[in-house]
Formats: sequence, structure tokens, C-alpha cells
Amino acid sequence: MGDATAAAAATAAAAPQVFPATALLGAGSMGQAVLAGLLRPDVRVEGGIRATTRSVERASTVPGHPDVTVGSTETDPRANLVAVTGARIVIVGVKPYMVTELLAEIAPSLAPDAIVVSLAAGVTLDVFEGALPASVAAVRAMPNTPSLVGRGVTGLARGARTSDEQFALVTALFELVGEVVAVPEGEIDAVSSISGSGPAYFFYLVEQLTAAAVAKGFTPEQAATLVNGTFIGAATLLQQTGEQPAELRRRVTSPGGTTEQALRVLGEADLGGLFTRATDAAVARSRELASGA
Repeated sequence: MGDATAAAAATAAAAPQVFPATALLGAGSMGQAVLAGLLRPDVRVEGGIRATTRSVERASTVPGHPDVTVGSTETDPRANLVAVTGARIVIVGVKPYMVTELLAEIAPSLAPDAIVVSLAAGVTLDVFEGALPASVAAVRAMPNTPSLVGRGVTGLARGARTSDEQFALVTALFELVGEVVAVPEGEIDAVSSISGSGPAYFFYLVEQLTAAAVAKGFTPEQAATLVNGTFIGAATLLQQTGEQPAELRRRVTSPGGTTEQALRVLGEADLGGLFTRATDAAVARSRELASGA
């Protein structure tokens, strides 16, 4: 490779990802996860980032950064309108019951080519598109909490007015904090029940195995080391080997051994059926939220 070619390749590799001016309405944990992605050193947001919160106390939790302006509706009733003015990406991170009122508030101030991205569980794209100007696109996003450490999984569903270019832009935004799976909106509730709620299932399993370890005489500190290290190590093994989980499980399970006996008990408890029922319950609740229940 010649010097000029090498220099060009290095320049291309160093070039930051560029995003347009972005508004973040409701800077909770998921909103701040997206914000962390936008504040990566290899990312540039032209026009800056404007975040809003309901309270001054919540505003104080938003990381300070020269590119971030934070407003609170507690002290400035027009904070949301100021935030969305001129923004091409508008992320709605408020509670589901607050969405309709918020959309009515900001609709007149949105740029004609704005993309409104919903983080609200259960609120359909029809609700967004019905409340927004006809030129404004809408996308539903279902990220999960590992996005906070750049290891998230986000389900994305595009609205009827969302162009390929707009959807690619939103996809690139969420790829800053992990992996993205594009799905039809009819599957977004199922995404929520798997990856959205999935970290809670994982933490619950960690809690229960830790409690079992303590019951066997280990100190809480020892139990945490044994359980946390095992789960993190197993997840890393799954990722780095690329093997199917069933194959990795088989390699741990010697015929007639201790692991086989433990798995037999889990099988008798119908763990697979339990996960099906649990995720079905999550989907049902998401649909209740969509209906206002």
C-alpha cells in the first residue's frame, strides 16, 4: 500500500460518525444510554444535543458536556419546545402515559424533516403519526439497559412515513450503544419481552443462584464471586467461541455427572415453559399499556 493510500485509509478510519442536531426529551436511564453513545469521542453531533427533564433534580444527573444543553420543564415550561426547534432527531423518552400530551406540545415546533424516535413501551406508531405533522417520520425503539455500557440490543420498527435514509440514520444511532434488530411493529412487543426485559431475567437468575450459594455456607462475597464470575465467564465463552449454547451446555454435562442431575431438576420444573409464560405475560402487559390500561 502506497503512502497516499495508507494516509487516506487512516483518515477514513479516524473520521467521526456525524449525526444531526438531536433532542432528548426525558433523560432517564435509556435516554442517557443513547446520550452516552452520542458523546463517544468518535461521534460528532452537528448542532449539539438538547436534553430535557421534568425536574431540576433529574437534570443534575445528565452528564455535563460542552455539546449538551439541559433544560427542565420545572423551571422553564418551554424547555421541550426549545429543545426540538431545529433538531432532526427527537428522542421521546418520557413515560408512556405522558406521550400524547408531549406530542401535542412539540408538534408545531418540529422541523419538517424531523424523525421522532419513541422509547415508550406500548405506544404505537399510529399514535405518533396521528399526533405529528404529515412530514415528520416516526420510529419505535426498544433498547435495553446494557446499552448503558455499550452492549445493548435494540429492536427498531419503522413508521409508514419513514424513509430508508431516515431509518438508516436511527439504526446507526442505536448501533452506537450495541446491536440493532429491525422488526415489523407487530413484533416490537415480543422484542420487549425478550431483550427489553431480558436483563431483569438474567439478574433474577443471578440473585437466585447467589442465594443458593449462601444457603450452602458461602459468604455473600464468596457467593457473588462464584456466581457473577460464572455467568460473566459463560457469556464471554458463548460470545467468543460462536458455538450454540446447547453445544456448550453439552460439553459441561458429563453423562451421569453432577451437572446432569441439576439440569434434570430444572427440566422437571419446566423451565422452558416458564420462560414462555413469563414472556407471554410481558407481551400482554405491553398491549395493555398500548390500550391505556
